[in-house]
Amino acid sequence: MASYAYEAIDSLGKIVKGSVEAENEEGVKAELKRQNITPISIKSQGILNKDLNIDIGGKPTVRDLSVFCRQFVAMFRAGVSMIDALKMLTEATENKKLRKACDEVRIAVEKGEALSMAFKEHSKIFPPIMVNMTAAGEASGSLDVAMDRIALQLEKSNKTKATIKKAMMYPIIVLIVMLAVVIVMLVKVIPSYSEMFKDLETDLPAITKGVQAVSDFLIHQWYIVVPVIIAIVVGLIIFNKTDTGKHVTGKIAISIPAIKNLVVKNASAQMARTLSTLVGAGIPLVEAVEIAGNVMDNVYFKEAMYNAKDEIMIGQPLSRPLEEAGIFPPMVYNMVKIGEETGRTEDMLEKLAEYYEEEVEAAVQTMMAALEPIIIIVLAVVVGTIIAACMAPMLKMYQALDQL
Repeated sequence: MASYAYEAIDSLGKIVKGSVEAENEEGVKAELKRQNITPISIKSQGILNKDLNIDIGGKPTVRDLSVFCRQFVAMFRAGVSMIDALKMLTEATENKKLRKACDEVRIAVEKGEALSMAFKEHSKIFPPIMVNMTAAGEASGSLDVAMDRIALQLEKSNKTKATIKKAMMYPIIVLIVMLAVVIVMLVKVIPSYSEMFKDLETDLPAITKGVQAVSDFLIHQWYIVVPVIIAIVVGLIIFNKTDTGKHVTGKIAISIPAIKNLVVKNASAQMARTLSTLVGAGIPLVEAVEIAGNVMDNVYFKEAMYNAKDEIMIGQPLSRPLEEAGIFPPMVYNMVKIGEETGRTEDMLEKLAEYYEEEVEAAVQTMMAALEPIIIIVLAVVVGTIIAACMAPMLKMYQALDQL
């Protein structure tokens, strides 16, 4: 199929440009007509004049998707047809990838395809929970309620993640500043002292020799240091994407006391919020548990949910595999068990989600309270060592002068 560039007028009278692939110009016209676009000019694209479709827009954020759902609900409840709502959302959406996906969803819906199936065709844009919730809303005739639940789920999840990210910004910035200060001192300050140290013609303290050696190595062997650091970083990123890497980092996260509390509570909040949303929308528990497993960050919690799905399929209640996993707090499986016994699983999951979302905020504050003095101590030790290395020879020289 050949590629054609076109300039056309849309249903709102705006001039639009783009490109499509078709057998010939007639195929292009048919495609544009189907999209309710009137062509002005159509030109064949060759290798030299073909548009470079480079999409520099990033993947839509959770906030982008929640706003999309909220606007869809508002339009749907105002009596706007689904196709018109999707058309208006396409024009209002700022994220390029979401805008393109939304337009393609609109075209699919115009062809008679279900909205959930159209979302599923763009799985890189619309998460599984959005696809399944939309399908449940279509089946029950309450699509607006389902989309409203999706928006709430996305907003709650985003708030929890934003709390953690915001808390981590301080130590990251401090460490970056510390690293920059250390590099400047080793590369600029220490060499200026080195000449003075040589003029002393005396044996330098061990701490000064050590810092001097590090400074000389960075200055003269930087072409080795930089590639090694880059290789280590890239290697860690690649390793973390492997199954072994995910298990190693996941194990570390639930083994270190300083961060275990936050990781476990965050996973519990994710699981409870996702399950309460899906179960409340009428999604079968087996499917809901699998989707909840997909949203888990830590591989051990992910595997625990997948195992729970298998147990549920053979007739076991959800509370049992959650307890047997050994990584969820007792409150999680006990509350789920109460919900199963009373027929109020959704309510219990909702209460769990609210409780652990508050606990995540408290855990973040506790962790930051512990990290701040540790960071200050590390910064003082590193910078203090370099300052001591500069001052030690001068103190030694003054002592020698006093003995004269």
